[in-house]
Amino acid sequence: MSDSTPVRTPRHRGIYLLPNLFTTGAMFAGFYAIVTSIGGNYSDAAIAVFIAALLDGMDGRVARATGTQSEFGVQYDSLSDLVSFGLAPALVMYTWSLSTLKDFGPTWGKIGWAAAFIYAACAALRLARFNTQVKVIDKRYFQGLASPAAAAVCMAFVWSMDKFGVAGADVSPLTLPMAVIVGLLMVSRFRYFSFKSLPGQGGPVSFLWMIAGVLVLIPFFVDPPRVLFVVFLLYALSGPVVTLWGVATRRRRRGGA
Repeated sequence: MSDSTPVRTPRHRGIYLLPNLFTTGAMFAGFYAIVTSIGGNYSDAAIAVFIAALLDGMDGRVARATGTQSEFGVQYDSLSDLVSFGLAPALVMYTWSLSTLKDFGPTWGKIGWAAAFIYAACAALRLARFNTQVKVIDKRYFQGLASPAAAAVCMAFVWSMDKFGVAGADVSPLTLPMAVIVGLLMVSRFRYFSFKSLPGQGGPVSFLWMIAGVLVLIPFFVDPPRVLFVVFLLYALSGPVVTLWGVATRRRRRGGA
């Protein structure tokens, strides 16, 4: 090497740890949700899952901003998602509501934990499918409901009911189909908009978008659990509606051709 050859200063090792620290924080929040739900603090458990979702959304952005993407980070993030958005919501729903189904008989008790397992298994299958298709899918859409959004639907429901004093046992007949249906939406072929092409993803946004953001935040601060539940429930329903509408539109076009 000649004296004139520039020497590249190695990037500090700590910066490679930064996105993985966010991932670890997300996994910790999911683990905390499990532990605190066992102690009966269901609102805290639901909030912890939402915190995990925020941290999960930040680790990828930090990795891209610092140029520290790695295959290790991708796999570690997937394992963290399984804990935070697969196991944690399933166990929170079970300890809060599904476990009370045993009061209707031993068979119903087994159905309760089976529903929780279906949700967790579907989250694992959805993450595995996403990892194998990440390089070929249309980034504007998700195939199947993303696991953080699925967790948000279920945890917003738990948070809303617990905040207003509704016991999990009182709504267990509703929690049961919710866990199964939301789980199946994760492994479905319904297309969900990924919001990766919205304004502000790589440039400035108009003033109207800022006003829209303020109008969305106001009801959120007034009643966070119910607003979150409505928003994410509508998003969960958007996949089947948009997909089936597209299929019907294409059939009409072929029939009119």
